[in-house]
Amino acid sequence: MESLNLDDPRLFKRYDPRGMRERIREMPVSCQQAWQMALDFNLPASYSRVNKVAILGMGGSAIGGDLVSSLVASEARVPILLCRDYVLPAFVDARTLVIASSYSGMTEETISAFEQALATGSKKLVITTGGRLKDLAEEKNIPVFSFSYKAQPRAALPFSFLPVLGFLQKLGFINDKSQDVAETIKSMQKLSQKIDETAPLLQNPAKQLARRLYGHLPLVYGAGILSEVAHRWKTQLNENSKAWAFHEVFPELNHNAVVGYQFPEELAAEIVVVLLRSDYLPERIQLRYQVTSRLLEQAGVSYQFVDGEGSRPLSQMMSLVLFGDYTSYYLAMLYRIDPSPVKAIDYLKEQLNKR
Repeated sequence: MESLNLDDPRLFKRYDPRGMRERIREMPVSCQQAWQMALDFNLPASYSRVNKVAILGMGGSAIGGDLVSSLVASEARVPILLCRDYVLPAFVDARTLVIASSYSGMTEETISAFEQALATGSKKLVITTGGRLKDLAEEKNIPVFSFSYKAQPRAALPFSFLPVLGFLQKLGFINDKSQDVAETIKSMQKLSQKIDETAPLLQNPAKQLARRLYGHLPLVYGAGILSEVAHRWKTQLNENSKAWAFHEVFPELNHNAVVGYQFPEELAAEIVVVLLRSDYLPERIQLRYQVTSRLLEQAGVSYQFVDGEGSRPLSQMMSLVLFGDYTSYYLAMLYRIDPSPVKAIDYLKEQLNKR
């Protein structure tokens, strides 16, 4: 297909009738709202006496927990574990804080695991807009962080990410992040002005990257605090762009993936590797990025570095999240597809409900 003009405003009106671009553009404001709501939310004092946190969720409702876990891995005074399944982990006990996160409140895997948690002595908290999950929590007098934000679950990332970060701070499990959040919002606002749909292609690196990914298979590499950002890029390319995409994590990818660059030979020209970088990655990891890029060159595989912005780990993480969201959006436009619907997921749910 012939590539479209990403500077033509008619393109966005035609292929984005549900306004995904507005949801992406307002992410910094949503982050501010979600953070303040979390700080204003009251948690029982007993919740600070747990020794682990289990986050139940799927898809766009779970990625917030992933981002938090990777961000605070070096400082969190309790382990933070994600559960993407119907079955509650056996380690959940009276000293576990279980956070069930579901945008709709109707995610069947999350509800199943949460119902099992109700039979334990664990501390419990729900993050949702409503649905069955909220009803279950209210029946048992379990705290519910309820928010109203009309969007696809993946576009509501600020409300699954910032509240968890805020709750961990309030409970004393991590250091104060208030200054980090303030700087992050400013960095995201500044970046958005450079890469939103009004910024022309010649000065817009997100549009340029989308053009480069168009018609190719994207692989996204990350490390440390960017491991789950790479995951977020992968899922946004899947759901917004309706495209195949995969992600890998340093240093693990250097123990297997780099050996697979050789075959099938014809794939080399079809792949573009995006390497997400941060100033906060250790020196040895930075070196691995450089050596891996040389291996990609030797294999004839195209690649591009994308660097985080801002002076703090959180701002570098979230600026890259925002960059990835915009890139996936522009790629959807190039593929002439509405980024909002997820017809395959809707079909899957219909088939599951029939049985």
